Amino acid sequence: MKNNSFLLSAKGICTAAFLSLNTILYAQKAADISTLSEKTLSTILEKNRTYYTQGKVADYIPELGKMDAKAIAFSVVDKNGKVFNAGDVNKKFTMQSISKIISLMVAVNEKGEAHIFDKMGYFGSDKPFNHFSNLETTGKPLNPMMNAGAILTTSLISGDGEKPFLKILDMVRYITKNPSLDYNKSVYESEKSTGHRNRGMFYIMKNSGLISGNEDQLDNYFKQCSIELTAEDLAKIGYFFANQCVRFDGDATYKNADTAKLVESQMLTAGMYEFSGEYSRTVGLPSKSGVGGGITVSVPGKIGIGVFSPALDQHGNSLAGYHMILDLAKQYGLTIF
Repeated sequence: MKNNSFLLSAKGICTAAFLSLNTILYAQKAADISTLSEKTLSTILEKNRTYYTQGKVADYIPELGKMDAKAIAFSVVDKNGKVFNAGDVNKKFTMQSISKIISLMVAVNEKGEAHIFDKMGYFGSDKPFNHFSNLETTGKPLNPMMNAGAILTTSLISGDGEKPFLKILDMVRYITKNPSLDYNKSVYESEKSTGHRNRGMFYIMKNSGLISGNEDQLDNYFKQCSIELTAEDLAKIGYFFANQCVRFDGDATYKNADTAKLVESQMLTAGMYEFSGEYSRTVGLPSKSGVGGGITVSVPGKIGIGVFSPALDQHGNSLAGYHMILDLAKQYGLTIF
């Protein structure tokens, strides 16, 4: 009996030790984010560089089709606001749908969340970013991350003519601390001349009474999508929302935990369009993509990430960009889950 008790006790000790060791080993799998370096980013970038061969540069907007498919950049702003870059960090590209998180912030700051979301939903979607979804049935966009919802969001920002656009541009300049940022006139004209689907959404919402203005409001949307920036600028935007709307240099002019939470929740729910559910499972971070090839990522309370590679997957998300983010998230255990 004593021998049995001893064996059971010894077995219990060994099991506990094994579980404890496993816990330690598991914890050690994820590197400390404070060890991040530009060499780390370069290694991840080079590993994923060739994914561009499996993607396709967006050409439904003719000017976007001129982007160099081989261009690639990776940027991170750490908790202390320090910037790490790798790749074609000076390469400019247009924000496209990434601008939607900025227009949402501006609109909510002006009108309040209740007013904005009385006219649209918080829903995710299994449809592409430019799908009409339920506009023809309920008359309301599913969320502010799809084109219909973003067009409506921009129309709700106060001001005549291009004033709403200028508010969005000024906010992007503020967040990135880059007053030289502007929109690409050629891309804007290209978007405007080919944006018939967006124009259809605009008039359906105008018909249902959600929009009361004229096409100047749609032009503001085309302009915000045409704002040019770099992967570093995107990392700074990611940092901003990750840290309660505090800028990477500590400027807390717009600090607002609720606004940051709203924007990040929409990024997580619908920021990668119909890929958002799978992306949440694999990466698990609030992110927003654009068909210009950029993705901005917020790691709540920690860092901001920006990637650029214009070759897109079937969902309209940067293919190499996704894989760079995925590798970084795995290496440092960055998922929010």
